[in-house]
Amino acid sequence: MLLGTQLRRLRDASGVTREGAGWEIRASESKISRMELGRVGFKERDVADLLSLYGVTDAEERASLLKLARDANSPGWWHRYGDVLPSWFQSYLGLEAAAALIRSYEVQFVPGLLQTPAYARAVVLLGHRGAGAEEVDRRVGLRMQRQELLRRPRPPQLWAVVDEAAVRRPIGGAEVMREQLTALIEATRSPHVRLQIIPFDAGGHAAAGGAFTILRFGDQDLPDIVYIEQLTSAIYLDKREDLDYYAVAMERLCVEAEPPERTPELLAKLRDELYPQ
Repeated sequence: MLLGTQLRRLRDASGVTREGAGWEIRASESKISRMELGRVGFKERDVADLLSLYGVTDAEERASLLKLARDANSPGWWHRYGDVLPSWFQSYLGLEAAAALIRSYEVQFVPGLLQTPAYARAVVLLGHRGAGAEEVDRRVGLRMQRQELLRRPRPPQLWAVVDEAAVRRPIGGAEVMREQLTALIEATRSPHVRLQIIPFDAGGHAAAGGAFTILRFGDQDLPDIVYIEQLTSAIYLDKREDLDYYAVAMERLCVEAEPPERTPELLAKLRDELYPQ
């Protein structure tokens, strides 16, 4: 999706039509459209030919984009979980791994990137009650592997806004929740994690439609992507009017939520009141 966006930008800047681009690489106009939407794989030779057609002569820029083409065709770490991973979520994992900033709003669960193993297991069991122990272990392992991106030398910034309902809902029982809330308090000490809670007394708020995530990338030419997960699929939005709508909603959520510096105090109070030792 990232490479496709770059190619679309370059094609628009050069004035080449999709039909003309397709002719250059012996493909149809619809294939160019699918490439630009990130819905098909890339041949490095085709990308090189398109870059030449679009007038990209800078060696460094060409090398960067050709590397992106190679990376796009390389299986990510999540492919080994293909037996428990739906195809629509594989796309998200690739985008999440490439993001410089991850902003999310959660209403029902603690954000996946901040879940403890025990809490993650309880969440998995809610959606896969009939799954065997091995499958559950793999699903939990997948979630834990995702969290490795926060421990990279240059991790993305994670800014999560969580409804109070999510940290009150007793997923997995009192012991699991106490451990989870303690882990969230620890997470707030990380310089690249910002966590805010929307208390019940805030009333209604901007994101009445439900949870969503906004991904922002290091290359400013790449648009943000809004990710909305459903029970059996997901929606990816990158149109400017959609992005603007969700960006405004996220900003309003951050204003309506308690400030980040109050989060440890709020979580500790909830933990000790609801799940005392």
